[in-house]
Amino acid sequence: MKQIITLLIIFLCSSSFALPDGFVYLRDVDKSIAQDIRYRTYHNFVGVPVDGYIASECILTAQAADALRMVQADAIKMGLSVKVYDCYRPQTAVDHFARWAEDYKDTKTKAEFYVNEPKESLFKRGFIAHRSGHSRGSTVDLTLIPMNGKPQEIFIPYENLRNCENPADKRFRDDSIDMGTGFDCFSALSATLNPAVGKEQMKNRLILKDMMERHGFYNYEKEWWHYTLKNEPFKDTYHNFPIK
Repeated sequence: MKQIITLLIIFLCSSSFALPDGFVYLRDVDKSIAQDIRYRTYHNFVGVPVDGYIASECILTAQAADALRMVQADAIKMGLSVKVYDCYRPQTAVDHFARWAEDYKDTKTKAEFYVNEPKESLFKRGFIAHRSGHSRGSTVDLTLIPMNGKPQEIFIPYENLRNCENPADKRFRDDSIDMGTGFDCFSALSATLNPAVGKEQMKNRLILKDMMERHGFYNYEKEWWHYTLKNEPFKDTYHNFPIK
């Protein structure tokens, strides 16, 4: 009897985390892809864990996850690995971003994420929106990291914030190859083909862009890290189930 009760508890717990049809956990498709889900942490432009992020998990449509698996195979051949910062994003989180963007008094993360950008302009400049392609499940924010590279530094909330536009050795020491800015940097320098970044940084951006396009993704031109699957299965559906 005790064994039956235990199995029932396990079943109920596992079934409560079942994903909607068409969605998968990236770890179940390719465990080798690194995950650094920033919106589950304090290290993001909002400065707190974001609504809807109950777990540090990358969830994607099955099609997007399989395409990313093929990108990872290409990266490994170059001694690199894909690292994802964000995948599926519930509408609850998008709403949290919008509330933050409209609160002009909250600038505790400005010193890292938008040093030279007035908070009032973030909607107009396309850095924040009331809807996000992430909520359709086939958009991913990502970078490339060296295999066996140095680990990134430990982030301490609100301490020693450094401008994401700075050279790599003078901004937060992510484990990414140098892309010219940090992740989620609200700056013109984040535009993928901005010639103001250095030659090495542009080369790295183009390596990522080529890999992603080869496997069916397209880039949002204002953000070097942001890619969406061309043939996404939920083109008009914005989901709102939590990440757990």
